[in-house]
Amino acid sequence: MRIGVLGGTGKLGSALAARLARAGHAIFLGSRDRDKAHARAAELARERGGTFAGGDHAWAVAQADLAILTVPYSAHADTLRGLEAPLSGKVLVDTTVPLRPPRVNLVQLPAGRAAALEAQQILGEATPVAAAFHHVSAAHLADPAHPIDCDVLVAADDPRARDAALALARDIGLRGLDAGPLANAIALESMTAVLIHLNRTYKSAGAGVVITNLGEGGGR
Repeated sequence: MRIGVLGGTGKLGSALAARLARAGHAIFLGSRDRDKAHARAAELARERGGTFAGGDHAWAVAQADLAILTVPYSAHADTLRGLEAPLSGKVLVDTTVPLRPPRVNLVQLPAGRAAALEAQQILGEATPVAAAFHHVSAAHLADPAHPIDCDVLVAADDPRARDAALALARDIGLRGLDAGPLANAIALESMTAVLIHLNRTYKSAGAGVVITNLGEGGGR
């Protein structure tokens, strides 16, 4: 698959891009700074192998079958505005969490209740949104030798968006779980602040979420 990673020069974007390229996907890094994206794509290709290219956000979306949004919440709405047309008909997987520095270990719901809900409102029905990958450590993803014991909870209203996000989780070796409608992104995004608090309190490099005691079909 051809995947556009918006905010692809950041820690989470680059780490997800590297893991997905390792799974055989072609990766198109998007950034506000086209030259920075091009340089990061060349660096990842050299260090990790795989198919990478870089450009601005609109270019990355145009190349891709599916897009993953990995920008900070402060850039979330601005990044999406103007991408309605190139994203139309494609799935957007939104990893964004509405953190507001410096109190990033405090749940602070945005005006739209969740970043993913705001994304869906901005983009409209033509672009189904799935919320996912909020609880996976970027540092652990960036280390190809690091085992990741974390589930990927996916919230989406559209079955195509849900299934696409679940498939991406499987492709990087993680268990994806259907966490219900897109409104449940409120809980998924909020949990990230709790994990940050746990990391600070217990000196963890990347606490995650594992769901236990699921019935048949939810096994690891």
